[in-house]
Amino acid sequence: MIDHVSFAYKKQHPIINNMSIELFSEDFTAIVGANGTGKTTLGKLMTGILKPEKGSVIIDGLDSSKISLGAIGKKAGYLFQNPERQIFAPNVYEELSFPLEVKGMKKEEIERKVNESLTIFQLTHLSKVFPFTLSQGEKQRLALAAILINEPKFLILDEPTTGLDIERKNTLSTILGRLKEKGIGIVMISHDGAFIGKHATRIIELAGGEVIGDNKKCLGSKSKTDHCA
Repeated sequence: MIDHVSFAYKKQHPIINNMSIELFSEDFTAIVGANGTGKTTLGKLMTGILKPEKGSVIIDGLDSSKISLGAIGKKAGYLFQNPERQIFAPNVYEELSFPLEVKGMKKEEIERKVNESLTIFQLTHLSKVFPFTLSQGEKQRLALAAILINEPKFLILDEPTTGLDIERKNTLSTILGRLKEKGIGIVMISHDGAFIGKHATRIIELAGGEVIGDNKKCLGSKSKTDHCA
């Protein structure tokens, strides 16, 4: 929940201005708007990467200002627009196994979960490859797999279709569909109208750091927005 949140960079005019939004895991929410309207900033506020100057961000009942990024990552994962910003391991397999090792998980369980993730995201043949040599689509899938291996309840995607061809967009569509079937809430920041139209059940439009539109499709969503599209 975004509760009367304001945020500005370096004491400039607020890029997010007294904004309140309630999100639900039942929705596939798209956040749209022109460049500079605060979409990416809002996404980072939602996952605790940025902290609000005013108001509060409540993630699964907890105030983001009072819990660590590691704890937030178990509840809400964030996919950067450039996936290279969150890739660090020497190969694809270790990118996925590292967070599980940190948790102290047994080796057999790590292997099972990593191999399952490699299969789902079509990365098995790349398990020993240096991540920075992957294609854009492969990096996107790896970053997404690394987020989801922590089993968050919510996923925030910042321009996930950038640089993807039709085939890779279709692959991403399939993956996101499976995630929705598992009950994972998804928020997507995007300019890709066709992709939004295919997936979104709720569309929030920003302008000037404020919400100017909040519409949902009549698909059984619990969100209390103004009307169904």
